Amino acid sequence: MKRNKSVFLSVPYMVWMVIFTLIPLGVVGYYALTDPDTGVFTFDNIKNLSMYLPVLGQSVAYSLVSALICLLLGYPVAYYIAHRQPLTQKILYMLVMLPMCMSFLLRTLAWVGLLQDTGIINNLLGSLGLARVQLIRTPGAVILGMVYNYLPYMILPLYATLVKIDNRLIEAAEDLGCTPLQTFARVVLPLSVPGILSGITMVFVPAVSTFYISQKLGGTDTVLIGDLIERLFKQGDNPNLGAALSLMLMLLVFICTGIMNRFGGDEEGGVIV
Repeated sequence: MKRNKSVFLSVPYMVWMVIFTLIPLGVVGYYALTDPDTGVFTFDNIKNLSMYLPVLGQSVAYSLVSALICLLLGYPVAYYIAHRQPLTQKILYMLVMLPMCMSFLLRTLAWVGLLQDTGIINNLLGSLGLARVQLIRTPGAVILGMVYNYLPYMILPLYATLVKIDNRLIEAAEDLGCTPLQTFARVVLPLSVPGILSGITMVFVPAVSTFYISQKLGGTDTVLIGDLIERLFKQGDNPNLGAALSLMLMLLVFICTGIMNRFGGDEEGGVIV
């Protein structure tokens, strides 16, 4: 009886997954494996993906750099929050999540206003008698936009992992003569590896597929895989090739998710060195 009830309760979820996940994936797969003119089954779209490998490489490089910067910035923030009093933790946690309540588009446009040639930063430099600098339409601006938008995705899983570390392990390391640096390197850091992997994945996956940030903050030579897919679908040049690129991107996302599930799924899986 209990099993039948569980199956019944899972029906809405299964219907949702079929309608909004499996069917769209099937449509993408159909377009990716058919000719745009005749609709005949073909692997030509898959074969043509090789010409876009430089774009994919650039997207992966930008995303990895952004994830690394988010890790370097987010780990100290998460560590600080995890070692505060419970009330302070709640306040700081809310402040980290607060920017996520604002529209992603507005957050990106705010950086356009700051970085553009006649923006706030260059106007400030001009008022100080300094030369204006090229801030927007650069790779650095794109990475800055990714870091700003996705930094909370790094902090939150790191905080969730660090706050669960048993303080008795840290006290034991200190009692055995470990310095604070040794305690961090041999106890805290290994135990926080699942959070690090989860954070990197949560930043990398949306960053590698983004297109709005690169369009607003990047130059004409900054074309990411998301920009290419949007162009192929929106302008109607070759939606079948766009579907093939989407499949390649989904495969990359599945690989990242598999790595996270394999190495970062168990928050107790860290090993003390």
